[in-house]
Amino acid sequence: MKVIKNYLYNAGYQILLMFAPLITTPYVSRVLGAHNTGINEYTNSWVTFFYLVGQLGITLYGNREIAYHRDDLYERSKTFWEIESLQACTMMLTLIAYLGAVFVFSTTYKEYFLLQTLWICATAFDVSWFFMGLEDFRKTVVRNTLVKLITIFMIFAFVKTANDLWKYILLLGVAQVGGNLTLWPYLKDAVCKVPISQLRPFKHFYPAFLLFIPTITTQVYLVVNRLMLGRMAAPSDLGNFTYADRLVKLILALATATGSVMLPNVAKKFADHDIAGVRNSLYDSFDFVSAISFPMMFGLMAIAEKFAPWFLGDQYLNTGQIMVIESPIIVFIAWSTVTGNQYLMPVNRIREYTTSVTVGAIINVIANFFLIHLYAANGAAMATVISEFCVTAYQLHAIRTTIKRRKLFSATWKYFGSALAMYFVVHSLNQIMNMTIVNLAAQIAIGAVIYIVVLIFIKAPVVGQAKKLLKKVDR
Repeated sequence: MKVIKNYLYNAGYQILLMFAPLITTPYVSRVLGAHNTGINEYTNSWVTFFYLVGQLGITLYGNREIAYHRDDLYERSKTFWEIESLQACTMMLTLIAYLGAVFVFSTTYKEYFLLQTLWICATAFDVSWFFMGLEDFRKTVVRNTLVKLITIFMIFAFVKTANDLWKYILLLGVAQVGGNLTLWPYLKDAVCKVPISQLRPFKHFYPAFLLFIPTITTQVYLVVNRLMLGRMAAPSDLGNFTYADRLVKLILALATATGSVMLPNVAKKFADHDIAGVRNSLYDSFDFVSAISFPMMFGLMAIAEKFAPWFLGDQYLNTGQIMVIESPIIVFIAWSTVTGNQYLMPVNRIREYTTSVTVGAIINVIANFFLIHLYAANGAAMATVISEFCVTAYQLHAIRTTIKRRKLFSATWKYFGSALAMYFVVHSLNQIMNMTIVNLAAQIAIGAVIYIVVLIFIKAPVVGQAKKLLKKVDR
């Protein structure tokens, strides 16, 4: 039940992250326009690389290490202070390096690059990994929700014209800093004082660096699309791809919300030598994400081409087609979240995990080089799908000796078939109905009912799991 509650907290926050853009994106896309949106994404892509280098792999490493020492207050506290001290040092060096690069190499957008430094400052104070390691998701979700709501209000209040791009970047950066700082008061009751002489922060550098390699390579194939589009295509192409990618990833977040919840849970089982529990968690999680990712993929494909220009404005006519092309990553990333973040990572099989994302990054760069040249933003979407498929395929190959893959995929056809049936109905309705809020809600509701009814009829495993959960709640 604790895992379920944490998932609901995390999924609830992901739903907020979905609805926030539903409120702000139509406004921002029209006020700033595709060109300014492209500038923001381009400058933010570069600062993302820098703060990821400074953070090493601390988000994942810290989460796992806190989970390992969760029941020992002193060891938990010592681990926290060591890892946070290491993070502060590396982020300070990163800030210096970033500012140097901006002043030496930047000839355009310099003021926007400087505003993006707030993301580096925010990362230095990020301790969300500590509370995730404790499986205490309530604190992070509640505080982040409050910050997100305040940010939405301030965007409407201060971003009024295309000349307000600097205000938009500033607001997002300040919100990130503020959200991270609000978690610090909760540390008072969660950690104790540890003598400075007992701290050995740099002993964590190498193991964190091992997790940094997959982290940075993951970002390569998440961000390189935007960087290469920024160089090889027009800013409007980058703007179209950015919003398509963002909308797909927002929907995907509901499936991947299990990753951050299950990592500390599986890590604790592994630390307690509960290998059977680790495997059962993997099977259950894989079945669950399959059950929710297939309808998300097909549902998005059914409505995307009419939804995008209605939601974003006439400047984004190509966004819908990009969303259709990219939507299969919802399933691929959902699966790799389970095999990678929920299995390979917590059981310390870092080499296989690193290899998988490295393969994905290399393939993504190569595919982008050819496909962006031929198809611009559509090519970037194709490259994303190809790379995510390769990551998932490699991870499934890596676990073949310890996990029964037939058991993982035993019910996949049921979720695929049910979602495909839903797609044909929703797509047909979408073609004959005008795009309005009411009609969109009706299409989503009808699609959900069709999918659930078919699952019940064919007795999909997730239905049985839902019944068991309801019985536990009734008790």
